[in-house]
Amino acid sequence: MRAAAVWTVAGSLVLTALAAAPSGGVPQTGRTPRGGPWPAGGADGLRGTVVAAARARLTGIDFGPCPDARETPGSMECGTVSVPLDYARPDGTQIELTVSRVRAGGGGPHSASGAPAVPRQGALVFNPGGPGGDGTSFPLVALLPEWKRVAAAYDLVGYAPRGVGRSAPLSCVDPGDFFKAPSAAPEHPSAAYKRKRVAEARAYARGCARRSGPGLRFYTSLDNARDLEVLRAALGEDRLTFMGASYGTYFGALYATLFPAHVRRMVFDSAVNPDPSLIWYGDNLGQSAAFEVRWADFRAWVARHDDVYGLGRTARAVGAAYEKARARLAARPAGGQVGPGQLQGAFLNAGYDDDFWPMAADALAAYLRGDEKPLVALAAPYRAGAAEAENSAAVYTAVECNDAPWPTDFRVWDRDNTRLARTAPFETWGNVWANLPCAYWPVPRQRPLDVRTTPGVLPPTLVLAAERDAATPYGGALELHRRLAGSTLVTERGAGTHGLAYGPNRCVNAYLDAYLLQGRLPGRTADCAARPEPRPDRPTFQETRGRELRNALKGEGDRP
Repeated sequence: MRAAAVWTVAGSLVLTALAAAPSGGVPQTGRTPRGGPWPAGGADGLRGTVVAAARARLTGIDFGPCPDARETPGSMECGTVSVPLDYARPDGTQIELTVSRVRAGGGGPHSASGAPAVPRQGALVFNPGGPGGDGTSFPLVALLPEWKRVAAAYDLVGYAPRGVGRSAPLSCVDPGDFFKAPSAAPEHPSAAYKRKRVAEARAYARGCARRSGPGLRFYTSLDNARDLEVLRAALGEDRLTFMGASYGTYFGALYATLFPAHVRRMVFDSAVNPDPSLIWYGDNLGQSAAFEVRWADFRAWVARHDDVYGLGRTARAVGAAYEKARARLAARPAGGQVGPGQLQGAFLNAGYDDDFWPMAADALAAYLRGDEKPLVALAAPYRAGAAEAENSAAVYTAVECNDAPWPTDFRVWDRDNTRLARTAPFETWGNVWANLPCAYWPVPRQRPLDVRTTPGVLPPTLVLAAERDAATPYGGALELHRRLAGSTLVTERGAGTHGLAYGPNRCVNAYLDAYLLQGRLPGRTADCAARPEPRPDRPTFQETRGRELRNALKGEGDRP
């Protein structure tokens, strides 16, 4: 699911702030997963997980200063946990995952002030999605007001999954060659352009094998779920409290299927559709179709504020303004770096978070008036972050390609996406090029596990979903809710921002607080009204909370 890591509420707030900041028992699954034998390591992988978790329980995690301690508050500490590269061989090669933590009540006065006394409830582990998202900065949300009650009750724990950051990092190309800008982004590509992208996808897949070595096959969602079980044991938790956003919901659901007796509470925020027949080729087709709906939502909003932006009074007129900018950038890239590809990539973010809408509309309007600086600031590659971006893309590709079969004949991709692009041109072909290396992947594929639990086996869990989410379309939440017996689905009606937890919707946050702090759920389903639309003349939620977090970090940085 393309790019879903960065546009969750917790993840984007922390990333925004840091960018501006100064420098155990046996799992009781009781059965083989429905649909046949164990996939990817089978029973040996399960036994290996038991061995690794028992070892981690004895070893624990030696927390201390974080590697980038100058940029993090003193309340955050870091450590590592060792996991097997191959769970079928738990005594073989080990890799280390980087783990971060802020202890319960450790968010400082800003976080704790006004928070009612609550009993400590152990560790809350978070994953921001991806695949390829790095959650090590997550504990810093303890400094934000929406998190103060949860931060008082839980140790907030983030980590870098296998392959990400310092956790046995993967790479597929030289980071210096990762950003290719300016670039094209045809909505209906020619045969010659398709041949060029096929050749690039083949080369990228070969590069992943060459730079990452024989261990490439062990970067999978099942391995991420097994790593989560080892992390639980290393933290000394008998049962896991976990919040996964976007892709994090998928391997969280795998964990719930494999280790239901080790679950305490689980929050699935913006759920991937776990139907094995859709992992991942079908899910990406569904994502492309859903982005067209959100692209229309964005254009309609800009049209409603024509008095501010002057881009047209109808969604069609706003679309024409975008096409005018695209044509102009194809002839002369802005700042020598922003072509149609960078424009499309930047405006894709409007599908993830409507807090992005004012910034995007303002940049487009300024560009068409002759000022390209806002668009360059918005869309030009952040070359200082090339290594992190390349690593994230490598992990994304490896996990999705390893997880499931993909069509190996480009004619299948061409047929399906040519048809889809007739009605959903905005993201369709960009999504193809992001995933096409999976057609030529040099590593054997898995058969996806059938996510499913029976009544009474898994404790109650909470699924959060926005009805118009594009990155993880709403049907995925319905499917996950159906498959996890006893789960509750909370829907933000009429909204589409990707990532709901502790965002601006107080109704959603109230259900989340009640569940995490008291274990209370409203029943099988509940609805919340949509959050207010962004206003061009007011700071967005992300801007406000990002400023608060930056200020809190500065205050923490003054402490000895």
